[in-house]
Amino acid sequence: MDRAYDVLIVGGGHAGAEAAAAAARLGARAGLVTLDPQAIGRMSCNPAIGGVGKGQLAREIDALGGLMGLAADRAAIQFRLLNTSKGRAVQSPRAQCSRPEYERAVQDLLSAQAGVEVVAGEACDFLWRQARGRERGDGPDRFLDGLLLADGRELRAPAVVLTTGTFLEGLLHTGLESRQGGRMGEAGGHHLGESLRRLGPPTGRLKTGTPPRIAADSVDYSGMQEQPGDPDPTPFSFLSGPIERRQVSCWLTHTNARTHDLVRANLDQSPMYAGRIAGTGPRYCPSLEDKVVRFADRDAHTVFLEPEGYDSPLLYANGISTSLPAGLQQEFVRTIAGMERARIVQPGYAVEYTFVRPGALRRTLELRDFPGLYLAGQICGTSGYEEAAAQGLMAGYNAALKLMSKQPFVLGRHEAYLGVLIDDLVVSDPREPYRMFTSRAEHRLLLRHDTADRRLTPRGCAVGGVDQARFERWEAKEARLRRAKETLAATADPAADGGDGQRRSLLDLLRRQEEQ
Repeated sequence: MDRAYDVLIVGGGHAGAEAAAAAARLGARAGLVTLDPQAIGRMSCNPAIGGVGKGQLAREIDALGGLMGLAADRAAIQFRLLNTSKGRAVQSPRAQCSRPEYERAVQDLLSAQAGVEVVAGEACDFLWRQARGRERGDGPDRFLDGLLLADGRELRAPAVVLTTGTFLEGLLHTGLESRQGGRMGEAGGHHLGESLRRLGPPTGRLKTGTPPRIAADSVDYSGMQEQPGDPDPTPFSFLSGPIERRQVSCWLTHTNARTHDLVRANLDQSPMYAGRIAGTGPRYCPSLEDKVVRFADRDAHTVFLEPEGYDSPLLYANGISTSLPAGLQQEFVRTIAGMERARIVQPGYAVEYTFVRPGALRRTLELRDFPGLYLAGQICGTSGYEEAAAQGLMAGYNAALKLMSKQPFVLGRHEAYLGVLIDDLVVSDPREPYRMFTSRAEHRLLLRHDTADRRLTPRGCAVGGVDQARFERWEAKEARLRRAKETLAATADPAADGGDGQRRSLLDLLRRQEEQ
């Protein structure tokens, strides 16, 4: 049966889930088209949320009413606040999550959101309707009218958000073997990729990768460095109370000269170095092959062994992303201290996919030349769950706002990391996978993770994307801060008067720049 929606979202990853929920919070009827409804919210790569720069994005998403912070707090098995020895502007929350629990949390939050309908199917082409009045030469000659699915269904909507991740013409590489797919064991979206290229926006190819998953019971932790969570966890959501979940440890080990020699001797079996991959890979998250070549003077690289859940039999081997043949992966893994008997359950692989050059986008994430068509996530050339979710949130809001004939929701670089992210994409039009860092935000002193609600919750409320419970909590917090500030201003500093005969308040004391 053909169905009518206000906004259609293609893809059920981090960007797609946020886009569907955001549009629905503004009252739009959102249809989320995904190949596998059970995979909505899946953590394709690292089972973690946050990190330097990324933690700020996750908190901003939450402050604007998004799903990611709530899902992370429900699924986290370890919380850490990074950069605690540095200034607050660069401190960033991070949470190691249970992969299956995170999926369930996102799906539960999405199913609880009125106005979202999940549609199982493969989007393969766009539907259009002819514009009236073209005989006078005013405006485009056609408007977006929905999606055609592979099984023949036609879904009607005046706005579409593409959040296809690595699935758009995805090609998986392990050694010199390649096969179509969006991620291991899942089909890709080749029909939609062909339709998008026929449409004409500027496209290119990018590449990313993932490390092998290791059997947890095959590792010797005795010689590794334990990395526990924080004793007082910092949650992601401003709605979350104290975190009382049991925390687990991660473990650190290192590659060595034997590892590097083995990789170096087999570079001809790496699809990147054998010329099988045309896409550009992420500079800031290189594969082990890239590390061995680019940092030839390094004797060792850190490997983080991260549990994928409380009872998961798997460890995520962060730091040794690779696309070498599975047998070679098993061989080099066993050169690493503590992993001499390690068993690989799922080999690492590289995935190459199509993206649209983000210079073709407006700051609303709508394609300039194709009104009604929005993009979010890796299709825009970014990498990372947090970057994808942030774009999905903004694309969902802006698609709904346009249908309501309201002003778009755009954030400046001085207001949020979200603003930095989108401005960087649209203005600099990066040709490699973009990753958020605190160093990209010139106003980072104003954009601390712990001020995200103060900066953005009122903006989200004005748009209509923040519910009453969140707004009331924000108001109560602001009232407490006002009372504290008034008390400090009314209380005299018991110390000396500062040498000029004038008494100082405790508020003045806090403003002093010299060392206390």
